[in-house]
Amino acid sequence: MSTKWSLTIDCAHPGKLAKFWALALGYAEPPPPAGFASWEAQFIDWGLPEEEWDDGAYLSDPDGVGPSLSFLKVPESKVVKNRLHLDLRVGGGREIPWETRWPRVLAEVERLTAAGATVVREHELNGRPDHVEMADPEGHEFCVV
Repeated sequence: MSTKWSLTIDCAHPGKLAKFWALALGYAEPPPPAGFASWEAQFIDWGLPEEEWDDGAYLSDPDGVGPSLSFLKVPESKVVKNRLHLDLRVGGGREIPWETRWPRVLAEVERLTAAGATVVREHELNGRPDHVEMADPEGHEFCVV
């Protein structure tokens, strides 16, 4: 039996970063708990000060298949390369012909760049482009393959 898991990303602006990753992954903010019209209504009910409302953000896979993501506000900034990163497999896998796969990768890179990501570098395999290393708006690396 597998263990259900989620991924937590430390960041400076959880709400803003969650919006980027919602767009990148097709994820969504989960609905507020039963009895509340919004997350803000629940925060008010909890007595959470408004200045703490952006201390965390959460996303889930609308299809219920992928892991959930949490974004937590931390005081320190990112300093070094991630030791863990996501691969966005938009090309369909290396079993897909390069002529089909690579335009898919480039289209996704363009879409994510427009959303605030930056290209770190393009990686090659066997003398031609294979995947693109990118960084999200706060500098967390990920790959588009």
